[in-house]
Amino acid sequence: MVELRKRKAPTQPSISERKGKRVHPSVGSSQSPTPKVGNVLKTGPFDNFPKVGDVIHSDGFGGEFETNDGNKTTLKNLINASDNGIVIFTYPRASTPGCTKQAGLFRDHYDSFTKLGLSVYGLSADSPKTNTTFKSKQMLPFPLLCNPSYTLIEAFGLKKLPKGTIRGVFALDKTARVLLLQAGGPDATVKAALAMD
Repeated sequence: MVELRKRKAPTQPSISERKGKRVHPSVGSSQSPTPKVGNVLKTGPFDNFPKVGDVIHSDGFGGEFETNDGNKTTLKNLINASDNGIVIFTYPRASTPGCTKQAGLFRDHYDSFTKLGLSVYGLSADSPKTNTTFKSKQMLPFPLLCNPSYTLIEAFGLKKLPKGTIRGVFALDKTARVLLLQAGGPDATVKAALAMD
């Protein structure tokens, strides 16, 4: 009798493995790639994505984007306005089941983050109007960031190719040190953010 071998299911590469395989240009720079110096990332067109523990230059990192209220802002402004840092979760599209669940989970745990001095934001490529409707319907206590050009989404390696947003979460402290950068489902992103030291 012939014995058949079972084929192993392909595994999904982690974010760190995908970082080395894809090259994404950064925003607002046409210079040649700038290497990583020490533990601080310089922005350039072909830099690797930041990793947990890296300190980024928040000035210009991820470009300019809008809040759901239509106010223009930058990553540096968000960090400066926070007490101890920021938590930003990314979602593919407002008012879809997974995104509604994820936003609701961050809403339900909002006090856990603010007690630590962390400001919470949602980030997608949706328009301010779409995100304002989503925020209102879900009674979200935090602003939603609108990044239709994917500049900030891509800077953290959470952009789908050729277009789209990978669900995930990232967090930075006041010095712009990356505390968390992870892709995952609604539950996984909230659990990862709550588990930060």
